[in-house]
Amino acid sequence: MSDSNEHELLIKTPKQLIYAVVAAFVIPIFVIILLAYYVSSSEKPAAGSNAFSEESIAARLAPVGTVDFVDANAPKVLKTGQEVYAAACAACHTAGAAGAPKTGDQGQWSARLSKGFDTLWQNAVNGIGAMPAKGGNSDLDDIEVARAVAYMGKEVGADFKAPEPEAPAAEAPAADAPAAEAAK
Repeated sequence: MSDSNEHELLIKTPKQLIYAVVAAFVIPIFVIILLAYYVSSSEKPAAGSNAFSEESIAARLAPVGTVDFVDANAPKVLKTGQEVYAAACAACHTAGAAGAPKTGDQGQWSARLSKGFDTLWQNAVNGIGAMPAKGGNSDLDDIEVARAVAYMGKEVGADFKAPEPEAPAAEAPAADAPAAEAAK
């Protein structure tokens, strides 16, 4: 046995060397081109994700908030008790946050209801304990707060009547009559 047979090279001629060098460059480039074509040729959604759906994109592009322009000189339209409750009171009174009595829980409201509507209303307007004045919404009118107190009281069986806003004094028709005759 000779040692020369064990260590023979695969490339024996210059022609084989050229083929090996060309193959060493061409085959990896060809594989890279095929992989790039495969990756970019079709739309493949991310597994388990709808991040690129039209609805998801529209939700991400939607405005964060809105601006309502209100005429400062226009008469204020008072909200109902349910509207005030939903806007200012529900955040705490639905969950019972910071010790707030839960809406509809008669056990938590019984001692408060016994104090009467006026006391509950004044506590809601001025704030009590962890509750800020007017539920944290200083734009609320006292009548709107009273309506919300009446609404919440009715939810636990109280017979509260929310006050209605005072009607503006009606102008006497006689005062308009001379102006109407002067226009004629």
